[in-house]
Amino acid sequence: MSPPVVSLNSVTKTYQSGEIEVRAVRGVSVDIQTGEFVALMGASGSGKSTLMNILGCLDRPTAGHYVLDGVDVSSLDRNARADIRNQKLGFVFQGFNLLSRTTALENVELPMLYSAERIRPKEMRERALRALDIVGLSDRADHHPSQLSGGQQQRVAIARSLVNQPQVLLADEPTGNLDSKTTVEVMGVFQRLNAEGITIIMVTHELDVAQFCKRNLILRDGLLVRDEKVENRHTAETVLARLALAEKEAALTES
Repeated sequence: MSPPVVSLNSVTKTYQSGEIEVRAVRGVSVDIQTGEFVALMGASGSGKSTLMNILGCLDRPTAGHYVLDGVDVSSLDRNARADIRNQKLGFVFQGFNLLSRTTALENVELPMLYSAERIRPKEMRERALRALDIVGLSDRADHHPSQLSGGQQQRVAIARSLVNQPQVLLADEPTGNLDSKTTVEVMGVFQRLNAEGITIIMVTHELDVAQFCKRNLILRDGLLVRDEKVENRHTAETVLARLALAEKEAALTES
């Protein structure tokens, strides 16, 4: 087996709150292989957000080691972590974080402006259009966020996260602002990306959303208490068909 793309070894994160020491993450060890689709779960205060910040190179562990795609990022300074973030990670957030006055295409191009690699404007446009095509929005490239639905905005955000060809895609409650049907559609996009070999780690508190993933990591009080393979995994196609049938039956009942 090839080395894991993400490896946490006894990772601990401790915060000082006055005279009180808060251990947000307590000795978490886990490996994630290339091509996995992992849900990171836990109640408020479980440590999942802190762990996601460490995985995203937004914070450093107090103790332990975090190896990302062969690089030990545990002790890197802020600038070095920023470089790693841009080169190896893609981010999708609950709130989309799109710039309202720029088009979908321009929003997707943004990460390439900060890339260490010099990218010509023509190539930048081509890569952004390819990313939008992957999420099924190439025909909305010239639309502004206000002209897009919530699900379409999130798909633009996913395209933006892919444009620098990251090793790992990190999604933080990506369906939190979406209705049930749109949630399933967006999870279908993630499933298709994962089927193409993209590694995805997703924070979610929703059990239904976690059922679309392949593996669930459950945190409690900063500890990894369960690491389980998802049985009877949801597929977007099946769930959408079930929702459509329920809507049809409801319409017949009303009539």
